[in-house]
Amino acid sequence: MACCYSPCSSSSTTFSAALFKHEAHLSRKLTKPTTTRKTILLTHNLPSPRPNKQFELKSTNGYSRNAVPLQDGLAENSPMKEPVGSAVEDGTISSSYSEKSESTLSMTVVGASGDLAKKKIFPALFALFYEDCLPEHFIVFGYARSKMTDEELRNMISKTLTCRIDKRENCGDKMEEFLQRCFYHSGQYGSEENFSELDKRLKEKEGGRIPKRLFYLSIPPNIFVDVVRCASRCASSADGWTRVIVEKPFGRDTESSAELTRCLKQYLTEDQIFRIDHYLGKELVENLSVLRFSNLVFEPLWSRNYIRNVQLIFSEDFGIEGRGGYFDHYGIIRDIMQNHLLQILALFAMEPPVSLDAEDIRNEKVKVLRSMRPLKIDDIVVGQYKGHSKGGKFYPAYIDDPTVPKDSITPTFAAAALFIDNARWDGVPFLMKAGKALHTTRAEIRVQFRHVPGNLYKRNFGTDLDKATNELVIRVQPNEAIYLKINNKVPGLGMRLDRSDLNLLYKARYPREIPDAYERLLLDAIEGERRLFIRSDELDAAWGIFTPLLKELEEKKISPELYPYGSRGPVGAHYLAAKHNVRWGDLSGEES
Repeated sequence: MACCYSPCSSSSTTFSAALFKHEAHLSRKLTKPTTTRKTILLTHNLPSPRPNKQFELKSTNGYSRNAVPLQDGLAENSPMKEPVGSAVEDGTISSSYSEKSESTLSMTVVGASGDLAKKKIFPALFALFYEDCLPEHFIVFGYARSKMTDEELRNMISKTLTCRIDKRENCGDKMEEFLQRCFYHSGQYGSEENFSELDKRLKEKEGGRIPKRLFYLSIPPNIFVDVVRCASRCASSADGWTRVIVEKPFGRDTESSAELTRCLKQYLTEDQIFRIDHYLGKELVENLSVLRFSNLVFEPLWSRNYIRNVQLIFSEDFGIEGRGGYFDHYGIIRDIMQNHLLQILALFAMEPPVSLDAEDIRNEKVKVLRSMRPLKIDDIVVGQYKGHSKGGKFYPAYIDDPTVPKDSITPTFAAAALFIDNARWDGVPFLMKAGKALHTTRAEIRVQFRHVPGNLYKRNFGTDLDKATNELVIRVQPNEAIYLKINNKVPGLGMRLDRSDLNLLYKARYPREIPDAYERLLLDAIEGERRLFIRSDELDAAWGIFTPLLKELEEKKISPELYPYGSRGPVGAHYLAAKHNVRWGDLSGEES
C-alpha cells in the first residue's frame, strides 16, 4: 500500500483504490493476497457470470447499456486488490462463487439531509425503481453528519416521493418496498473511520454479491476532496466498480477548477468522475441533437448562412430566498451561464459527431468551446434586482436578504454576447441572458433566421422587419415545446400577412409525464454512460471563456445596474442586443 502526502489534504494519502474489473476478466493472474482467506486459486474454466436480465436496458444514446464495461480503471499509483476468484479452503471450492456471480448496486447519497437530496436525488431514485429501471439487487444509503436512524431517514424522504401517473395504482406498495432498501449512516465527511464503518454496513447489505458502488456528493465543494479521499480508501468496491457523481460548482475560475480536478484525480480516474449538470438531462436539451441530425429540413440551415443569431435565455420569477451564503460567493454568471447555458450552446453548435458514443460527442463539444472568444467587459451587462411594490405586495431587494452583505455587488442578472470563431458560426452572435427576480420563469433557445433575400412581401410587413424573420423556439421549461414561427396569409380577400406558429407542445403530443433530469442522469451514471456528463478538458475550456471577464469584474468592482423585482431586467441588456443588431425574442409579449 503506497503512501504519499497530498497538498490537497492535511493528512497523508494512502492509496488503496478498489479494483474495478468486469466479471468476464476473473481469470487474470493473481498476486499473493493479504486477506483472511487461506488460499486464493485461479479457476480458468469457470463460466463468466451473466448480467442480470432486469438490467438489460438501452442507454439514452440507443446503445445497449450492458455494452458498458464494469472496469472504470484505477487511480494512478494505486495497487490492485485481488480479483474475484474461487475461494478454496483446505482444497474445497467455496460455495460463495455463485453468490459472487451476482452483483448489487449500492448507492450512497453523501449529504443526505440536505435539500437537494430530499427534493431531487431520493425522488429520482424512487422514480427509477418505480419504472423498473434499477437492478433486482440494490440498496440506498444516506450519509451525513446529522444523527438519524434508518426509520427517520425513511420518514424524511417519504414526504417527497411521488409516483408516475400511469402506474398510480401500486404506488403505496412500491414506495414501501423502496423505503425498506434505504438506510442511513451518520459520520463526519473527512473521517476515514466513519467511512470504514459505512463500508461494513454496505457489505452486510450487499450479501456477498459483487458490489457496484455509486457515491453522489450532494455537499459543498470545499469538502469534495475529503469525502472522495475517505470513500476511495475505505469504502470503494473491491470487486466491481466505484463511481462518484460531483455536483456543481466545479470551482470559481480556471485555477480553482483545475486544482479541484487535480485533487480528485489523486484518488479517482477521469472515468470514475461524473460531473453532473442537470440541465443536460432535460428532455428538450437531449432532443437538440435528434432535432438537428435526424431532420433534413434543419441540418442544412444550421450555420451562419441562414441563422442570424441564437439566444439562450434563463429567467426565474423569484429571488435567492435565503440562499445568499452560496449565491453571493458565485453570482449568476458562475451559477447559470458558465455551466447550464454554455453546455446547451456547445451541444447546439457542435459539428456532427462521428457516432453517438460519449467520447465522440464530448470531443465535438470541446472543439466548440475552444473556438469561442474569451468574454470581455464590453460583451456583457450585469444587473442586480432592487425592491419593488407590485399589487400591494412589496418584494425585497437582493441586499435586503439577511444572508447577503449590505454592500454586495454580486450580479443577479447578466446578458452576454459570445462568438464562435469557426467556419460554421463566424460572425453569428450567441446571446445569453440569465437572471433572478424577473417577470417570468423560463429556459429556452431561440434561433432567429436571416431575412428572405428579395422578399416579395416585404412591403406587407412595413417597418417591422422582425415579422419577416422565421424563428425556431425550443422551450426547455416550463411547458416543454418546440415551435417554428412562420409568415402566413390571413384568410380573406385581401393580402394580409400574419406570423403563426407550427407548434409541438409536449404535454399535448405526449401525455406521459416527462422524467425529471436527475432520473436520466442517475440512470446513465449507474450504467457508465458518460455522454451527458462533463469531461475535465471540457470544463477547463468552459472556464477559459469566462475567467478573464470574472477577474476584471471583481478587480474593478463594477457595480451592477439595478432593475425592479419582477421586471424584464436592466435596460442595458437591450442596448447590448441592439449593438449586435438583435432584438431579444422573449420581449415580444408572446408567451406561447
